[in-house]
Amino acid sequence: MTLTSSAWADGGQMPVKYTQAGEEASPPLAWSNVPEGAASFVLIFHDVDAAIGNGTDDLLHWMLWNIPGTATGLPERVPPGSQLPDGTRQISATGASYRGPGALASGPAHHYVFELFALDATLDVPAVGASPPQTRAAVVTGMAGHVRGKAAYVGLFKRQP
Repeated sequence: MTLTSSAWADGGQMPVKYTQAGEEASPPLAWSNVPEGAASFVLIFHDVDAAIGNGTDDLLHWMLWNIPGTATGLPERVPPGSQLPDGTRQISATGASYRGPGALASGPAHHYVFELFALDATLDVPAVGASPPQTRAAVVTGMAGHVRGKAAYVGLFKRQP
């Protein structure tokens, strides 16, 4: 399975437009070579550098689940809301919408990773009623035994001084 974005090269600098220093628009994403039998997708967007020394593995910026198995990507500027018209559900550390990168200018660029999982099922995890960490844990638990494919895409970002 392959995950791409037309906004920057994998492992490259994320444009300011998609960050807290800009418009904080969610970037366009596309995927291909999806395994047969994919019923839904989960997308986890996280900063793998922010949590170093904080007792966690990463910092969640955005998570979508129950993206329809027929989807081939996400458009730029996914609208906010805990449940989208196609049944996709979303959360972030700050609510039911995309949360862009925000690494400070005083440190190194952070690695922001989009991980896409193809599942052979949809998940019975509500989008409201629990904290983002609890919801994420429920989604990850629900994914167990259902992952049929995975792809990742990385962007780097730090604010300019």
